[in-house]
Amino acid sequence: MSTTTAASVPLDETPLAGVTTVIDKKAPVLFGALTIGLLLLVLLAGESGDTTFRLATGTDFFEIPEITVPSIATTWLMVAICALCTAWSVRLYLARRRTPMWLVVVFALMWMIGFLTWAATGATIPVVGLLAGSLALAVPLVFGALGGVLGERAGVVNIAIDGQLLAGAFAAALVGSIVGSTWAGVGASMVAGMLVALLLGLFAINYFVDQVIVGVVLNVLVIGLTSFMFTQVLAPNAADLNHPPRFEKIPIPVLGDIPLIGPIFFRQTAIVYVLYITVALVTWALYRTKWGLRVRSVGEHPKAADTVGIKVNATRWRTILLAGAIAGMGGAFYTLVSVPQFNREMTGGAGYIALAAVIFGQWDPIRATLAALLFGFASNLQGVLSVIGSPVPSQFMLMLPYVVTIFAVAGLVGKSRAPASVGIPYRKG
Repeated sequence: MSTTTAASVPLDETPLAGVTTVIDKKAPVLFGALTIGLLLLVLLAGESGDTTFRLATGTDFFEIPEITVPSIATTWLMVAICALCTAWSVRLYLARRRTPMWLVVVFALMWMIGFLTWAATGATIPVVGLLAGSLALAVPLVFGALGGVLGERAGVVNIAIDGQLLAGAFAAALVGSIVGSTWAGVGASMVAGMLVALLLGLFAINYFVDQVIVGVVLNVLVIGLTSFMFTQVLAPNAADLNHPPRFEKIPIPVLGDIPLIGPIFFRQTAIVYVLYITVALVTWALYRTKWGLRVRSVGEHPKAADTVGIKVNATRWRTILLAGAIAGMGGAFYTLVSVPQFNREMTGGAGYIALAAVIFGQWDPIRATLAALLFGFASNLQGVLSVIGSPVPSQFMLMLPYVVTIFAVAGLVGKSRAPASVGIPYRKG
């Protein structure tokens, strides 16, 4: 009797007789827990009143009217829909079938609408601002996640993403201040990220040191080095060395005036538009070019790649350096867009969340980008709810991004497989 995982069973087929199918029960369990949580919120802390969702800005082609809904009734409706989704997921589990991703998306959307309706009772939620801010906060995470995808697809665990982000932020502030150019700062951030990746590659690829240990050590090293340089160099000379120019928002004509979509995606800074291009290029290169095939082959089966003439370690070197440059560019966002100066440990561990986005996104550039956007949404949500005076405790809102990270990686991924040779040094012989 053979055994297959849920990932190998088509959604629209019943498992064959004589085959034992192992189906992950995380989705129905998580659905049930979240549904009960939303039910308890409306039962124990529900307040009568209305919640308004603002969907437009003043410069749109036409204004989408605000949507005002009764809080308690709408939350109860979302609870009912979430309960139906949970029942469907349980039914699929009992039938030995996976919970499809579209059902996960529907459940997440309905649950979030219910939560927002309850949390913003008597207030107005600026939907455009919430989503646009989520995209802005996700930019460094997306750059870091892309660097993580490339590194791990080539077989190198890039735990050093946080160090690359922080080094990129420091270099962007320093060089941007000296040269007086935002693009010079971006270039410096890419070089700084490559330097961290250079150290990672040196120990992990050439000297076969455990890649996780090297990555953690590099993160600590970059924190210590940038903190020392900030104290000894930047802080005493802040006006000259820690006052870089900032990227300004550049609305794209016509596209920026499309209701709802335009203000979110097309009224951003230049570095966000660079991010769009980077995601597209990385995806295309990884799946549609000979280079991408070689990268994936050395991450899956380096011995087989070597036998057909692919230089395994050379390919890993080039890929990890490129990954470092991309992650470093994400660090530039902190000092050239978010805050016009460098501060110690300003990434706040974003590199680890980017690494979680890599796992949640199943080592795929597009999925990792969507995962990073989810984490950016969780981060921005805490600020929006605090501004409107939500009854949600501030302590819970501060930990929300990390809670979402844990739930996403532990509960929603299901069965996923990393590249077969990731983290394993290749010794030719």
